[in-house]
Amino acid sequence: MVDAVEIAIVASAFGMDAVRADGHLKWAQAAKRAGAAGFEVRRELFASDADAGLQRLRSLGAALADLGLWSVFSTPAALYTPQGRLDSDALRLALGEAAALGARFVKLQLGGFARNAEGAALAAQLAEGTRGAHPRLVVENGQLAEGGSPAQFVGLFDALAREGHAGVLGMTFDIGNWAWLDVAPLEAAARLAPHVEYIHCKTAAGEGARRFPVAPAEDDASFRAVLERLPRDVPRGIEFPFDASRIDADAAHYVHWLARIQAAASRA
Repeated sequence: MVDAVEIAIVASAFGMDAVRADGHLKWAQAAKRAGAAGFEVRRELFASDADAGLQRLRSLGAALADLGLWSVFSTPAALYTPQGRLDSDALRLALGEAAALGARFVKLQLGGFARNAEGAALAAQLAEGTRGAHPRLVVENGQLAEGGSPAQFVGLFDALAREGHAGVLGMTFDIGNWAWLDVAPLEAAARLAPHVEYIHCKTAAGEGARRFPVAPAEDDASFRAVLERLPRDVPRGIEFPFDASRIDADAAHYVHWLARIQAAASRA
């Protein structure tokens, strides 16, 4: 039996413009009212770079802690450059900002990691750069071919293991993002589940580049199958947009809905 899973709400679920206008704290309070255990702060939703200053991040982190919420710090920066080099500056900045926030996880995009001999050496360099770091580094599958291929993630985790650095980072598995690359989420889950430490919950609607995130249907068996294939004891983050006309009710509904799915899976 698995204990009740922790549900987080990603700030963007409340509307990107709303978060930029009102600040993260207002919507973290809404997440708490909805019954969430965690809240994902998105760097790209700060109204200005000043909001990412270390003192402001410390103040926001303290306010989240006062609410009883743990946090994720998400940045759109990529861990590897398009040329396949480890972006040490981006990594150092993200770790420092997330530490100021007091985040449990710091989430980056994977970027241009290449599965080759040079990639293995860069994986070892990554391990040295994150050794003893807090918060926990996780990389997310994105919506672009660069940093969105299951083979890239398998290659990174294999390279780390070969170099004796298994477990130095984990993965944020975004269920909906695979749609942008026409990858079946269940197949990706089968290959990557051992490395998953945080799950972004959403599905996608539309076609081609004109896709957009949506809430999973209540009876979406495919979505449930992916959750059952992934670790059942890692946090889930709600990343699809809530209904703006009933934000509080919608947020509470989906927090409890995801919790019920977990409870049902645990009893199976």
